Amino acid sequence: MPDTSTGSREGTGSAGSTGSAGSTGNTAAPSRRTVLAATAGVTTALALGGQAHAAAPDDRKLRALIARMTLPEKVGQLFVMRVYGHSATAPDQADIDANLKEIGVRTAAELVAEYRVGGIIYFTWAHNTRDPHQIADLSNGIQRASLSLPRGLPVLVSTDQEHGIVCRVGEPATLFPGAMAIGAGGSRADARTLGRIAGQELKALGIRQNYSPVADVNVNPANPVIGVRSFGADPDAVAGMVAAEVSGYQRSRGDRQVAATAKHFPGHGDTAVDSHYGFPVITHTREQWETLDAPPFRAAVRAGIDSIMTAHIMVPALDDSGDPATLSRPILTGILREELGYDGVVVTDSLGMEGVRTKYGDDRVPVLALKAGVDQLLNPPSLDIAWNAVLKAVQNGELTEARLDESILRILRLKAKLRLFDEPYVSQGGVDRNVGTPSHLRAADRIAERTTTLLVNDGPLLPLSRRTHPKLLVVGADPASPSGTTGPPTGVLATALTELGFTASALSTGTAPSATTIARAVAAAAEADAVVVGTYNVTARSTQKALVQQLLATGKPVVAVAIRNPYDVAHLPDVRAYLAAYSWTDVELRAAARVIAGRVSPRGTLPVPVQRADDPTRVLYPVGHGLSYGNR
Repeated sequence: MPDTSTGSREGTGSAGSTGSAGSTGNTAAPSRRTVLAATAGVTTALALGGQAHAAAPDDRKLRALIARMTLPEKVGQLFVMRVYGHSATAPDQADIDANLKEIGVRTAAELVAEYRVGGIIYFTWAHNTRDPHQIADLSNGIQRASLSLPRGLPVLVSTDQEHGIVCRVGEPATLFPGAMAIGAGGSRADARTLGRIAGQELKALGIRQNYSPVADVNVNPANPVIGVRSFGADPDAVAGMVAAEVSGYQRSRGDRQVAATAKHFPGHGDTAVDSHYGFPVITHTREQWETLDAPPFRAAVRAGIDSIMTAHIMVPALDDSGDPATLSRPILTGILREELGYDGVVVTDSLGMEGVRTKYGDDRVPVLALKAGVDQLLNPPSLDIAWNAVLKAVQNGELTEARLDESILRILRLKAKLRLFDEPYVSQGGVDRNVGTPSHLRAADRIAERTTTLLVNDGPLLPLSRRTHPKLLVVGADPASPSGTTGPPTGVLATALTELGFTASALSTGTAPSATTIARAVAAAAEADAVVVGTYNVTARSTQKALVQQLLATGKPVVAVAIRNPYDVAHLPDVRAYLAAYSWTDVELRAAARVIAGRVSPRGTLPVPVQRADDPTRVLYPVGHGLSYGNR
């Protein structure tokens, strides 16, 4: 039996001196012989072999592996943690300082040695994702640090690569349109292609669990956290897209590329509160949940989804205890596991979010999540508090070691399915062969062209001609790039239109333009033949409305592009040509430019309804609305 008599953690320093495995530069991946030497005990116990396609994991061998683990090692396997730095062993001093302050370790290697974490999540803001070669080196350094420990296990590296407005790995990796844009394109084949290519690139970087696709059905236009991250408002359409994307991520070439993750169970689509900052309550009845929220998750389970992420929301019709779904046994065990028949990995949304912290302290949240049926505990605000709370819960009998073993078995099954025991390392050559290749970039552009949605085209004003409107002014909102693309949006649009034969200049006016900024835009419009304006989440009181109205008053043709939510069009009824791009990433903006120039005809249709601004009970544009240049 594992030693449960102590709460101490093994090996606080050995991984911190593992050489330059995590350093940047074109380091070669270790050979299979090196891998086998580093994982001798684990590999012998599993004997998974080196076949081209991994066999189903052998539970008997995995259980034997679990039986040799100490209790501290078991506790660590349940956690997926952030860590600062571009290197596993030699991060920048600022990242060392951040790690010491937040985690009590200096590096990713020390994190693995100190807590024996089963997973690490990459973030751009944590400086984990500078460029593809660096990411591959970081992944290799993390694996080497973990596998060099006694009974060391491969680490499951994860990230949020949803595409669209949420991405952690930016250019030169291939970036696709986001979920609502894919929903507008209406092609399950495109969703599958996205998953296949994105999974291939993530795998080459050593990232093997992706927190995507979003399975929430966005039925609330005021939703501040999901919105365009959802495929749309029709549950059946969303279900089809979720299943297709899961298939692309998980089934290419017979091997699991990455573990896809459907989120946020039991459904975050009908909320006006962001669970990062508050505690949303979903008032759907059980029947409404079955009809609106459940179909995409059922489809994900049928598609063989490897992991499902919980939501920090309360759904009284499913559990009237007042607990968030992340901590709800009736929801996670009763509904997800027993009713939906799901036996894969359940991962929490970040435990640092306010939605899961409003009712219980940070020491109780991880224990209650495990009691509810969770397997992976993601990104607690204090790993030391959370880790020790789980350890003490086992020691005092609140949690049994057998309960931990259930979750660890699911986690190890997933690692075995992903062939991490056989092939934990990636190569720099693999990065070059798979990440941001010309064929992948062309596929993303073709998919984007099928998503741009033409909502209004009076006249018709579009497409613009280089002969009649050669000089264009591009103004509008310039939010920070959501996914490591070049940005800003006005600049991307102006550059793309110039490359298409126009003379286009950019003037950023922001999301809340002042009277002075508006006057400057109006003056610049006098020198242009037409104006393209990017709108961003326009509301009844937004000064973006004043900008557009004053540009219209100049008499110049005005083309508006909603660069996030398509609902903007309801607030600007006088605009003669309105496009929905669903995101301000380069790939979507370039596609919108090609539509404006007439190089391609718009083909997208609304995956959500747009209500009237003056009467939200009435629909202005229904699901399925979308014009083309053939029906003008």
